[in-house]
Amino acid sequence: MTEAVFREVTAEPRTQAVPLSHLSLEIGHLYAEDFDYGAARLRAHFAHARPWVDAVAASAALDTGGKRLRMSTCFLVDDYFSRFSSPADVVPALLAEAERAGLAIDYLVRESGCAEADGFPLARSVAHRLVESPPRGSTGVRPPVTETGWIANSSRSPVAGAAPGWRPPHETAARRHSVFLDIELWDGEGPGQTFSCAFLAAVWQLLRLGLLRNDGRPVLRPRLWDGGGFPQDWDDLPPLLQLNPAAPPFAAYRTCSLLPSRYLPVEHAVLVLLDQIEVDPGALQQVAERSAGERVRLPEAITDRTSYVFYPGP
Repeated sequence: MTEAVFREVTAEPRTQAVPLSHLSLEIGHLYAEDFDYGAARLRAHFAHARPWVDAVAASAALDTGGKRLRMSTCFLVDDYFSRFSSPADVVPALLAEAERAGLAIDYLVRESGCAEADGFPLARSVAHRLVESPPRGSTGVRPPVTETGWIANSSRSPVAGAAPGWRPPHETAARRHSVFLDIELWDGEGPGQTFSCAFLAAVWQLLRLGLLRNDGRPVLRPRLWDGGGFPQDWDDLPPLLQLNPAAPPFAAYRTCSLLPSRYLPVEHAVLVLLDQIEVDPGALQQVAERSAGERVRLPEAITDRTSYVFYPGP
């Protein structure tokens, strides 16, 4: 005879769902210094990105289960590492140059929103979900990521002793030969803690995949632009602003980012990080069930849901 177990309904965690597009296409992520070059740099960026948009959409349409492609576009503005100019000056110029190239930005996101959104410490919550992949032969000599702020995809080579005692690093998931990568996630502590570009970009990917929750509730909900002017201060701009009222959902089954080739090292780090983050199981299950219901082919690995187009941009 088994004992009955009684639980209050309110005690059961409930993971709220988010609407999903088939693809979230990032058509830009420029640093503050890129905006220093003015409209010419923005114009060159969108001109390089434009030819890839149709190709990416055609490829994504192959995995929609025969349905019409739902694709939303987004642009990430770096207001985290330096506060430059103002939304009142930057956003209209950004939208104008995108339109000149025949592109539309559905969602504008502030990079600081990947660190903290609406008072919720988003990056810190993701940091708590880091699960390091122990390298082969690990002895536990290296302190945990929570203490160092660094994470690797392999075991380091020894630094002590003479040259005959040297051993090469070994990538945890190497394909015959290793590529050693050691990633700095943050520096400082407490209020002075600063998260790295690579770590915030990993948070950015999880947001776009609709896989982040706060006690079961979605984080970084889009706020619809009222069509008026933009504020002078970045803090007065919503962290996720929906510019197009008719846009498909911000989050999606898959992501693709159109980026200049100088971003490749950071995005390599992003893929390593995504492999070492324990994603909310309720959110994962919801996405899996919905994709199956729509007959959308969806890889199990999070890293396989992300893709990139790197071009020799400005």
